[in-house]
Amino acid sequence: MAPNNTILHAPPKPHWDPRDPVRPLLRPTIRIRLTLLYGGMFLIAGIILLAIIYLFTAQAVRDTTATLPFKVVSGTVTPTTDWCELPQKSTGEPFTGEQLNNAVSMCLRHQSDLALDDLLRRSLFALLGLSIIAFAFGYAMAGRVLSPLGRITRTARQVAGTDLSRRIELDGPDDELKELADTFDEMLERLERAFSAQQRFVGNASHELRTPLAINRTLLEVTLSDPAAPVELQQLGKTLLATNERSEQLVEGLLLLARSDNAIVERKPVDLAEVASRAMDQARSEAEAKGVEFRGERAPAVVQGNGVLLERIALNLVQNAVRYNVPADGWVEVVTSVQGGQAVLEVSNTGPVVPAYEIDNLFEPFRRLRQERTGSDKGVGLGLSIARSVARAHGGRIIAEPREGGGLVMRVTLPI
Repeated sequence: MAPNNTILHAPPKPHWDPRDPVRPLLRPTIRIRLTLLYGGMFLIAGIILLAIIYLFTAQAVRDTTATLPFKVVSGTVTPTTDWCELPQKSTGEPFTGEQLNNAVSMCLRHQSDLALDDLLRRSLFALLGLSIIAFAFGYAMAGRVLSPLGRITRTARQVAGTDLSRRIELDGPDDELKELADTFDEMLERLERAFSAQQRFVGNASHELRTPLAINRTLLEVTLSDPAAPVELQQLGKTLLATNERSEQLVEGLLLLARSDNAIVERKPVDLAEVASRAMDQARSEAEAKGVEFRGERAPAVVQGNGVLLERIALNLVQNAVRYNVPADGWVEVVTSVQGGQAVLEVSNTGPVVPAYEIDNLFEPFRRLRQERTGSDKGVGLGLSIARSVARAHGGRIIAEPREGGGLVMRVTLPI
C-alpha cells in the first residue's frame, strides 16, 4: 500500500461501460480487426496469384505459339517438330484438305497440352513460394495482434511472485484486449489493497495479542517467585503459566501460518543440512528426556529461501517426531540429500501406527490423530500446517507416509 502522500492512479477506463449490453456498432473489436486483417490478406493473396497465373499463361501461350508446328513448302506441309506428324501418301501425291485439317488439329491440340503442362508446373512453384510468404506474413501479423496477450501474461507471472504493484497499462484501441487489461489492472489494485490490509492486520494482531500474554506471563512469574505464596496459589499459578505459554505458542503459530502463505520474495542460500542440525540441537533435550535417539546422515543440500522459515519446517517435523514416539527405545532419523535436482529433507520416526486415511488430516490446522485432538500437551496442532505453508511458499511440497511398524516418514522436497 502506498503512503498517504502518494496518489494511486487508477488504470484507464474504456470509453464504454463493459456491463452495458448495448455497445457501439463501430467499436474496433478484435473480431472485426482479425476479420479485416485476414480478409485483406486473402484478397491480396488472390490478386497476386491471379496476376501470376495471367503472366504465366501469357508467357506459355507466347512460347508455344511463337513457332508453328508445320510449314508450307511448295504446296506441301512439312512438320517442324518431332511430335507433329503429317500423313504422306506412298505415291508422293499431296493429301486432301480434310486430312490436312485433321493433322493440323492434332498438332495444335498437342501444342496446347504442352502449354497447359508448363502452366501447371509454373503455377505450382508460384503457389509454393506464395504459401511460404503468406505463412511468414501471417505469423508476423498474428504476433503483432497477440502481443498484448503476451504483455498480460508476463505481468500475471510477475504478480504470481507477489509483486502486486505491477500494472499492465495497455495502450492502443479500445478493444477486448484493452478491456481485459484494464479489468486485470483493477483486480490487481484491489488485491494489493487487500494484501496490504492483511499485512497491517497481522502486524497489529502480533502486537495486540503478544502484549497481554507477555504481561500475564510476567505477573504469574512474579507471583510464583514469592516464597510466601500459599501452595494452592503456586499450583494455580503454574497451571495458568502453562496455559499462557500454550496461548503464546498458538498466537505465534497462527501469525507464522498467515505470513508463510505468501511466496518468498527475498531468497538466500540455505543449507538444509545445517537447518536440520540446528533443529535437532533445539529438540535434543526433549528427546533425551523421552529416551529418543537421533539418527541419519545429513548431506549438503543448498536451496534458495528464507532460513528462519526453513528452520521452522525442520523444527516442527523433528519436534513432532520426538513427541509422537514410542514410550521407550524410540528413534528419529533425519536425512538431507539432493535427488533429481531437488533438495530433500526426510524425517522418519518410530511411533504408533498411523492409518493411511488419517494422513491428510494431519496437515489441517488444529487437526491431529483421533486420540490426540483434545487435551494434548504436545502442541497446538499447527506444526504440520505451518510446514506445508512454508514449503509451498518456497515452491516445494511436503508429503507424509506411514512407516512399516509404526511412525511416519515426512519428506520435504524443495527446488534447488
